[in-house]
Amino acid sequence: MTSQEFHGPNEGYVLELYEQYLQSPDSVDAHTRQFFRSWSPPASNGAGESHAIAQAVATGIDQQKIVGAVSLAQSIRQFGHLAAKLDPLGYPSPGDPELTLESHGLTEDDLRQLPANIVGGAVVENSTNALEAINTLREIYCGSIGIDNDHIRIPEERQWLREAIESRRYRFSPEQSVPLLERLTQIEAFEHFLQRSFPTKYRFSIEGLDMMVPMLDEIIEHAANTGMSTIAIGMAHRGRLNILAHIMNKSYEQILADFKDPLMLQERQQAIGWTVGDVKYHKGVVRQVNDGQYSTPLTVTMPPNPSHLEQINPVAVGMARAAGTKVDHRGAPIFNPDLTMQILIHGDAAFTGQGIISETFNLSRVPGYWTGGTLHIIANNQIGFTTLPSDGRSTLYASDLAKGFKVPIVHVNADDPAACIEVARLAFAYQDVFEKDFVIDLVGYRRYGHNELDEPGFTQPKMYEVVRDHDTVRTLWAEKLQSDGLIDADKPQTFLDKINTVLQTALDKEPDEEELIDLKQEEPPQGMARATVTAVSDDRLTAINDSLENLIDGFNFYSKRLENTLKARRTAMRENEKPMIDWATAEELAFATILEDGIAIRMTGQDCERGTFSHRHAVLHDSETGEIFTPLQALPQAKAAFEIHNSPLSEAAVVGFEYGYNVQEPGRLVLWEAQYGDFVNGAQTFIDEFLLSAREKWGQTPSLVMLLPHGHEGAGPDHTSGRLERFLQLAAKTNVRIANATTSAQYYHLLRRQALLLETDPLPLIVMAPKSLLRNADVFSKPEEFINGKWQPVIDDAQADPDIVDRLVFCSGKFYLDLVNSEYREKHPEVAIVRIEQLYPFPGQDIRPIVAKYKNVKQIVWAQEEPKNMGAWEFMGYRIKKLVGMGIPVNYVGRRRSATPAEGSKTAHTVNQSMITEYAFTWKFE
Repeated sequence: MTSQEFHGPNEGYVLELYEQYLQSPDSVDAHTRQFFRSWSPPASNGAGESHAIAQAVATGIDQQKIVGAVSLAQSIRQFGHLAAKLDPLGYPSPGDPELTLESHGLTEDDLRQLPANIVGGAVVENSTNALEAINTLREIYCGSIGIDNDHIRIPEERQWLREAIESRRYRFSPEQSVPLLERLTQIEAFEHFLQRSFPTKYRFSIEGLDMMVPMLDEIIEHAANTGMSTIAIGMAHRGRLNILAHIMNKSYEQILADFKDPLMLQERQQAIGWTVGDVKYHKGVVRQVNDGQYSTPLTVTMPPNPSHLEQINPVAVGMARAAGTKVDHRGAPIFNPDLTMQILIHGDAAFTGQGIISETFNLSRVPGYWTGGTLHIIANNQIGFTTLPSDGRSTLYASDLAKGFKVPIVHVNADDPAACIEVARLAFAYQDVFEKDFVIDLVGYRRYGHNELDEPGFTQPKMYEVVRDHDTVRTLWAEKLQSDGLIDADKPQTFLDKINTVLQTALDKEPDEEELIDLKQEEPPQGMARATVTAVSDDRLTAINDSLENLIDGFNFYSKRLENTLKARRTAMRENEKPMIDWATAEELAFATILEDGIAIRMTGQDCERGTFSHRHAVLHDSETGEIFTPLQALPQAKAAFEIHNSPLSEAAVVGFEYGYNVQEPGRLVLWEAQYGDFVNGAQTFIDEFLLSAREKWGQTPSLVMLLPHGHEGAGPDHTSGRLERFLQLAAKTNVRIANATTSAQYYHLLRRQALLLETDPLPLIVMAPKSLLRNADVFSKPEEFINGKWQPVIDDAQADPDIVDRLVFCSGKFYLDLVNSEYREKHPEVAIVRIEQLYPFPGQDIRPIVAKYKNVKQIVWAQEEPKNMGAWEFMGYRIKKLVGMGIPVNYVGRRRSATPAEGSKTAHTVNQSMITEYAFTWKFE
């Protein structure tokens, strides 16, 4: 048993017994005496306190009063937040009986008779007795700041937090009072100006949480002073425009132009690029903080995000990870948490309601995703859209979710500027010391409804009766400074007039269109992808293959089977008569050559190190020592870092993280692999709102690769489909590449092309990856196809005789092999089977000459194994019809329309698969 096992009431009880033991060892039982002989009071309680208690006992002071005082102090530290004055609107706090003198058998006179040092901590320094020390504790723990850290279990962290809080070493400095008033004036005046100038447009104002801006000021200044180079801010709607203006330094002219004439801006935007843009409270911006006063230039990024607000959380964290990671070397990447951090602004209703919050917290200490700690600020309006906390969560505080991750939490009243600044400093210091997350629950209110045209009184009439009569934080702070004699009575109005003049000047200014356009993108040169050379010379590929072979010599494999499998990959390169290079080997060679080209690779996914289908084995585990070895990190030819991580069992947060990593460092090849293709369902928000639309909305150019195992193999509705149809539905304006490769060489060239286009023509790449085909010899390729080949968007039927073919079957992926290996293949030489390997961008220029080649074609068929309302038919059928014109009918073969991707019965699957395979060759269309 150790001191760390006691906390809360138990700790108080053990201390009581210990003091009893010190006074009279025989007064406790033998077991307890034996324990106390080798026990010392817990470090968090302080050795000085224990000594003080012992001294008090020795002087004859009533032991029960001593124990009561110690217990009261502990209760205030632990439960003081329940009595803190956290609500600017004045609603009472819940309180707790443990905070009263009576609960501990005490009176104020009792405390006056006790020495201050039994209370312990920094509060005793200026206290003459225990009553004064207790009152000081109440000021600290029951004032405008609520310390909610009884769930912190690491002694060093508890001790640091207690000392930092009670010493008040992060207290607000009085000399900053007037500059803070000026800052609050800017914040409030900006919102009021927008309300006067554009009364019919909503803006999700910051009013009621104005102190968020000075808190961010404080954090950014400390980050700059410590040498950080990058900060990513994930921002909610509420207060976004104010943050854009006053933290990100986006000009008033730009923001006001969005209100004045968005049509002009949108038309101009499309004229100079290809974006359609987004609403003003979704936009992001990058700010360079380098005015000479900081040792290191600091880049502050607030990425754009949609109305699915909390989805930006893993994106911002992924950006921070990328920014702090060095990859220009062979081996594993090096992440430096001192270079980067992220700040996430949450809504109070969303913090408890959105699962992405929990998923992102879970990433915070996972090795492949750790970023050295995130600062969370809950913009606590005390209301959702119209929903009160009692209807929106099952916890007392909005922040309680974070307790499960042992994250420190501090609640603070948003109407107390000094307290808010103190908490911001504390949060940054903790994150800097322990490199872990920290949560600030900024408790304020919402001046208007969900937006400025919404009437909140319909649903919360009493609350908004209080809000409408409540002075703003600027007014309250100005009154305090006047009361303290720090400013003259006319100073607040002077500040207000000054900022209003600046705003009016910005509104009246004729906008410079070029300056106002904040998404300037240009189309990549035509034909870049097609012109990219992906072949690698024989000598180069052989040298890489030899290096990979040498790297596993002497390794202690778990099984002979695995050893033989990996060694067979290497010998395949030397067996030029047979198509022996399988899918996994092709991927490994692609990665190795990409690393040799100096392009770093990051791959994550559920069990991707080994591979869901036990095919990849990118990370080897020594059977004798347990040590892990990643051959691609040891590859002597590599000029860039390689990393691969098994991800948590999450899709949404992990895909969001990889998206953020990708857009922050677009020159790196970033891949995410689903355990099964349908797992991408869990990340659908990130597909829709980020990956496939960010190019048009925000001018971002993601190039994330998604590997989605796909194919009907009788396993049931789940784990069958990568939902190809959803990606094709979102494909427009060349925003993505979608492929369903059927050979290992095709996969090799596809990956290499993606890597080589990162700088010149970046696009996301969606790969419908195989499952059973991973070990199917029909997809293996000859070495010469790697050395002399290239990516082929369409592959013609090499066996077909154009003179006798009258039916042309187009298909994609695994179903091609079902067709060519069926009994009908030899029976129907009049049928040619053409593989569409690239579904988007639609390869019309490759399909057209093939159609022209078969001059006797009377029928074109799109054949697929997916149901008719899924897969590629509705996308490809229309385009093929448009391509060939009215002269040749284009029809469908495949499963009937269905609400699920596949049958739940293996037998039913076999029957249907056989039927559609036959129909592709024989069905007579009307």
